[in-house]
Amino acid sequence: MFQTFDDSGSSADAAKRVARLREELAKRDLAGFLVPRADEHQGEYVPANAERLSWLTGFSGSAGFAAILTDSAALFVDGRYTLQAPGQVDTKIFAIQQVPENKPTDWLKETLKKGDRLGYDPKLHTVRSRERLEKAVKDTGATLAPQGDNPVDAIWEDRPPPPLTPVIAHPMEFAGESAADKIARIQDSLKDAKIDAAILTLPDSIAWLLNIRGNDVPHTPLPLSFAILHVADRPELFIAGEKVTDSSKSHIDAVVRIREPGELDARLAALAEATVRLDPDTAAAWFADRLAEAGAKIMHGPDPCILPKAKKNAAEIAGMRNAHARDGAAMCRFLAWLDREAPSGKVDEIAAAEKLEALRAETGELKEISFDTISGAGANGAIVHYRVTRATNAPLEPNSLYLVDSGAQYADGTTDITRTVAIGEPTEEMRRHFTLVLKGHIAIATAKFPKGTRGSDLDPFARRPLWQAGLDFDHGTGHGVGSYLSVHEGPARISKLGTVALEPGMILSNEPGFYREGHYGIRIENLVLVNELASIAGGDREMMGFDTLTLAPIDHRLVAVSALSEPERDWLNAYHAQVLAEIGPALGDDDKGWLKQVTAAI
Repeated sequence: MFQTFDDSGSSADAAKRVARLREELAKRDLAGFLVPRADEHQGEYVPANAERLSWLTGFSGSAGFAAILTDSAALFVDGRYTLQAPGQVDTKIFAIQQVPENKPTDWLKETLKKGDRLGYDPKLHTVRSRERLEKAVKDTGATLAPQGDNPVDAIWEDRPPPPLTPVIAHPMEFAGESAADKIARIQDSLKDAKIDAAILTLPDSIAWLLNIRGNDVPHTPLPLSFAILHVADRPELFIAGEKVTDSSKSHIDAVVRIREPGELDARLAALAEATVRLDPDTAAAWFADRLAEAGAKIMHGPDPCILPKAKKNAAEIAGMRNAHARDGAAMCRFLAWLDREAPSGKVDEIAAAEKLEALRAETGELKEISFDTISGAGANGAIVHYRVTRATNAPLEPNSLYLVDSGAQYADGTTDITRTVAIGEPTEEMRRHFTLVLKGHIAIATAKFPKGTRGSDLDPFARRPLWQAGLDFDHGTGHGVGSYLSVHEGPARISKLGTVALEPGMILSNEPGFYREGHYGIRIENLVLVNELASIAGGDREMMGFDTLTLAPIDHRLVAVSALSEPERDWLNAYHAQVLAEIGPALGDDDKGWLKQVTAAI
């Protein structure tokens, strides 16, 4: 499931599909229906049969929410997609609303009428999101109406079948801890909390816990499944039997009871007298309904695997370092090729993305790309989550900027890197903006902070140089990254909303940016590992810092050297020396010569 460049979202049929949906809603006596970009697992990537939002509206972004009422409709997207959405969606049908400035609940309050029945699929909304919807709807005198079958599915005649890719055992050399030991560790934490069982709905939690991987969704090696983790019994794994092959059955059978998905309802009902942990922020409301009907005592709390999964062990860290060295060599080969070929004017966004993917494939270790490559030339680089298609494909023009944000999935680790490259001669304005972003990047990379520091505490480090110039960027500074799992992993992040304390072993991105709409985008992204620091002379606190994992040069041509402080220049020179030392030996003579030039000290 590598990247394709067809525009998966198309507004051409939206009018017809929305009209058919409204007919279906009328049959059900519904005044409207809610269509989130979600599946039953609430993950970032969903299988083709769950792409209801894209099919209905034409919007292909990874996050969005549509509300379709009898005579009005709205599509809610965040700042990443404010430029993309109007280009994909028929704005005569859908009013585009940007969140968080415009909340779906506020729109519903203004639009619903007393007595309206608003339909929703309880498998596609979390417990927490349904609570917000219930409050908004109640305030209008309307009611929420759960639907046992999704009305979008009722009109989606060519809906793809659910994925049935085989489960793969994840080897101990990469996992670093057996599934049995992980299960025992999590069971102990539940026992301490006086919990009888926990419902696991996130496939990446299950994949981590059981040391399994799959290929059910794009770009993330997940087997879609649910699990019940009992405190005093073997876990139950609910997964289609066709996915469990001879090569993985013995691995799975050793630690869990395998059950068909159709047995889940009955097994939840069997928890009638139990105290059950359910994560209200990630679990579908359907689970809360089934448990409540069974008479279970629901204890809301975080998925017990999320935090342990985020704190990588020694084997996972070693694997991530190996993956980044391999990926760095492919990236350096790509950047060298780009420098040679782009000035000709014959390279476009798709050709560049395809070349980068091909170079990663030449490693012989590439399993998948970790997300659709953001290959943005000129003005397209200003679209934060731009996804190039055949229709939008643009050439890399002289005297412009090119932004490429990409990543890979290897069995030993997951990568995510962004580089902004000058094509020809950059302007002084480009250099100024790039250097402000670089200063913020270095501020994160060199930060020292006490235990208990949250991502929200560090986020201003990346923004301060831009703030002083009256500028900012409208996305988080960093997200967590999994170990051959999701490239966007919780619970920690570096952002204004990052409320989880950073802990040793966590791996996050460091990616401040700047975007001049209609002209260019700038982002510099490396992955960093949280580690404990040696005691600081004169200090009295346990301190932590970051170790940069990503290895690829940062474009010197875009750096206004005079605007860097001496410590900032020292960091950049030391980083480039490390890139040359670790990546140079893996390159051919021509590429190695190029790397020596672009990593020379400034």
